[in-house]
Amino acid sequence: MAEKKYSVTLRDIIDEFNLETIYLPMDATKLLIKESEVNRPGLQLTGFYEYFNSERIEIVGKAEFAYLATLDESKRRERIEMLFAQHVPCVIITRELPYFPEMTELAEQYETPLVRCKESTSSFMSALIAYLNLHLAPRITRHGVLMEVCGEGMLILGESGVGKSETAVELIKRGHRLIADDAVEIRRVSNISLVGSSPENIRHFLELRGIGIVNARRLFGMGSVKVTSKIDMVVELEPWDNEKVYDRMGVDSEYTSILGVKVPCSTIPVKPGRNLAVILEVAAMNNRQKKMGYNAAQELLDNLGLEADHRDIIKKWDIY
Repeated sequence: MAEKKYSVTLRDIIDEFNLETIYLPMDATKLLIKESEVNRPGLQLTGFYEYFNSERIEIVGKAEFAYLATLDESKRRERIEMLFAQHVPCVIITRELPYFPEMTELAEQYETPLVRCKESTSSFMSALIAYLNLHLAPRITRHGVLMEVCGEGMLILGESGVGKSETAVELIKRGHRLIADDAVEIRRVSNISLVGSSPENIRHFLELRGIGIVNARRLFGMGSVKVTSKIDMVVELEPWDNEKVYDRMGVDSEYTSILGVKVPCSTIPVKPGRNLAVILEVAAMNNRQKKMGYNAAQELLDNLGLEADHRDIIKKWDIY
């Protein structure tokens, strides 16, 4: 099954980076950018077009202008025309460089958007790629709650009615921040990173059975919510099963895959008397410690003089 392609309008990019419009063939809201990579057409201006992706935005900076300035007018026009003839989605000139007159003429001829920015080429490219990676990233929507707990993005999953939203409210009251409730939109912004957010029409809202819909931002203030967060861990809440053996040590981390990215995950059993908010705070801090290279369970095994292969002995101890 082919991966769905997303797009962003050129108007969004122009507004985001405050770009100067030199020429637009039509309303910028109708011009779609679908490729997250960008290109500096240094090789193309020399006439080399093998392995050229015409769906990428072209960034023309100081080096490209310096090269074009060495060419006579007819040769320069020929090379610029070859680029515009590829029908690229947009050509962006950086550093507010003075563009050659033939650029506007050829942009109109081939109906190619031509815009300009103030920033240096490298800094602008870096910011543009980050923006495109976020807005064009593959994405899915999962039923759950996304919180930022102790600085860790925590995706809380579980069947309906297990207590996800109620736990989220308790975490908010303890100073943590809500990103999404019920529907979490997850984007893969790189091969190792996931970012979660809420659909705009339900952002900051929580559903609590017996009370109804509440607005966390209005109830608890601006400091209680956040628009997006990186997903650092996944917690699965499930009703306590007396027949199931739960991990009592946590020597080895378990992982789940979301959009092809491995994320640490934990299963937390739910039953009356367990303070889930406190448990999730500890889970977040423990996950951060593991990322920094410290594993409490491994230290305990070392103190007891046991190998990790013998941790099943420790599981038999009633150390709650």
